[in-house]
Amino acid sequence: MRILFTGGSGKAGKHSINYLLDKGHSVLNLDKVYLDHPKVSTRFADISDAGQVFDVMQSYANYSELADGTGVPSFDAVVHFAAIPRLLMTSDNECFRINTMGTYNVIDAAIKMGVPKIIFASSETTYGICFANGEVKPEYLPIDEEHPTIPEDSYAMSKVVNEATAKSFQRRSNADIYGLRINNVIEPHEYSEKFPAFMENPDLRKRNIFSYIDARDLGQMVEKCLQKNGLGFQIFNVSNNNHSVNLSSEELMKLYYEDVPLKQNDIPDSFYSNEKAKRLLGFKPMFDWNEA
Repeated sequence: MRILFTGGSGKAGKHSINYLLDKGHSVLNLDKVYLDHPKVSTRFADISDAGQVFDVMQSYANYSELADGTGVPSFDAVVHFAAIPRLLMTSDNECFRINTMGTYNVIDAAIKMGVPKIIFASSETTYGICFANGEVKPEYLPIDEEHPTIPEDSYAMSKVVNEATAKSFQRRSNADIYGLRINNVIEPHEYSEKFPAFMENPDLRKRNIFSYIDARDLGQMVEKCLQKNGLGFQIFNVSNNNHSVNLSSEELMKLYYEDVPLKQNDIPDSFYSNEKAKRLLGFKPMFDWNEA
């Protein structure tokens, strides 16, 4: 596939691009930061500027595409990860503006250019736990895609708005638009750097619902979405199968969630359910901290 990937220079994006390249796809990176990769060109653009997004959506991906003399080829898919990536980086209103307008512009341009598949990054923060003022507990466990999304902060609010925006575009266009509620992304080198502290103090992981997603498995998730057609609008949790602390689910329930009901009969292996992605896409996480 010929893919436009926004935000490919970021922590999550660069690993996903590597995975997609290994699968034989060609990728153009739209970002404000250069991605140092011999097989990927970066087009510098501001996603909050509709004109720039439309221009890149109709652009060559690299110089070799000039050779055929047949004009600019169409993108087969858009993967939209570009955003202010968390709270407390910019002013709150700027975070909200860039994330919501950027997502609107990207999906709008993709639909008008006839792109049949759009995958966009949502977030675990939509559930209102990660950036809450004080402690907010889930309404039930494990958290699945049906759990209420009522966040308090501008970053998570922007992600909830983006999901509604995507759903509206899909209803009119009938394109496949899949949103990924991505859990805390962990790069391979971060296991040795960060996880010893998580083992010593599980409290550090409460706001992430004790979950995580390996950056390489996130790439697999994007690939699974690219290959699965006909689902219309869908939201998927994206996480690994286990907790990011060295405690069992039973132990974590007793320590943190005694008053939180279970949605299922059995205690789950993870409190951030990825069952929908497994069932509909065949997603199968391959990496976790135990191996590191």
